[in-house]
Amino acid sequence: MLIQVDLRQVVYALSDALDLVGVNDFYHGKRVSLMAVQVARTLGLDTATRDELFNAGLLHDCGVSSTAIHQHLVEEMDWEGAQNHCEIGYRLLDSFSYLRSLAPLILYHHTHWRDFAHKDVAPEIPLLANLIFLSDRADALSAPHLGPELLMHKPAIIDTLAGYRGTLFAPELLDAFLETARADAFWLVLEPRHIQNFLGEMLGRSQSQTLDFSELRQMAMLFSRVVDAKSPFTAAHSQGVACLARLLGKLAGLPPDTQDRLELAGLMHDLGKLQVPDEVLDKPGALSSRERLVMERHSFETFQILSRISGLREVAAWAAYHHETLDGSGYPYCLGSRGLPLEARIVAVADVFQAMAQNRPYRASVPPRLIQVNLQQRVSIGQLDGDVVGLVAANLDACWRAAIDGEACLVTTTP
Repeated sequence: MLIQVDLRQVVYALSDALDLVGVNDFYHGKRVSLMAVQVARTLGLDTATRDELFNAGLLHDCGVSSTAIHQHLVEEMDWEGAQNHCEIGYRLLDSFSYLRSLAPLILYHHTHWRDFAHKDVAPEIPLLANLIFLSDRADALSAPHLGPELLMHKPAIIDTLAGYRGTLFAPELLDAFLETARADAFWLVLEPRHIQNFLGEMLGRSQSQTLDFSELRQMAMLFSRVVDAKSPFTAAHSQGVACLARLLGKLAGLPPDTQDRLELAGLMHDLGKLQVPDEVLDKPGALSSRERLVMERHSFETFQILSRISGLREVAAWAAYHHETLDGSGYPYCLGSRGLPLEARIVAVADVFQAMAQNRPYRASVPPRLIQVNLQQRVSIGQLDGDVVGLVAANLDACWRAAIDGEACLVTTTP
């Protein structure tokens, strides 16, 4: 399978997913990216380097899935545990060949400038990583004041950053930042309605690539690992759903190309859960009506993120429809049987099966036979597709293995 995708769109989509972790602040990565690129222009850095900084700024927090950790990072100037998410982000980006060049910048984007003297890194890394750090801390200081009052806080923000000259931040970078930030426009453009112009300009420079299935899987695994890292109770969920969806597609006689796409949909189906607060996702008891509404918007967010990537709109739909039902009572689109292709019905069954097979905060893993009973009950009330559930019943042991050992399954599956 070959699909042409725009890597700019991939980066932007992943950035959108990461922005969900902020719950009510959706532009942190984008503001960091904008500030870094503006300072890079002042420094006279070339277009290719500015493009790297743009992508690194958007993805610098890819190692953050927890809303609690996100709060530390935006509320504290220098947090003791900050390096943990840098190392996670490094491993994530290093796993996808097309974004691997960004990994060192992410690894060192919270490293103090004075500490680079003791690190063995490529000569271009310290300055660029430190520029992401400086822009990140500038946004942490300015974000609470975005709006009409931001310019009133501009002197205090600049004074705070200047106090870390030569310790947290490189003197050369700080000088360039202070020169750039003298203009009120530097701060005003950070507002959402203005930052969109900057993003549109950068995204207009396409980075189109034709990816084969192994490369698409790398990309999808990157997305899935970000969301599955959010909670110990969802770890490996996406991989289990992907493996089981692929198996059901094969059992249904779908072409290998469609099986590939089902796997991608399974890997990325829960991206929207990044917006669900930790305390809701890990709640050991029943959700309140308000918490359920918060949880239920995740599949809508999944579609909004994935549909931005050209070539993956069909996969985005299959992923986002995993809580739709044949009787039209599902969410978020209330599609009903006429609007649900077989592939979406397969992902829905795989999601229910795998979720029940996993330990969750409110219950232990459910045995295979009881999962089958539950699936059949859902068929009887018009939620799940009876033919797909029939495939599960006829291959229960294989479905169980796929669901609980998804990572091994995906590693051994030949693309």
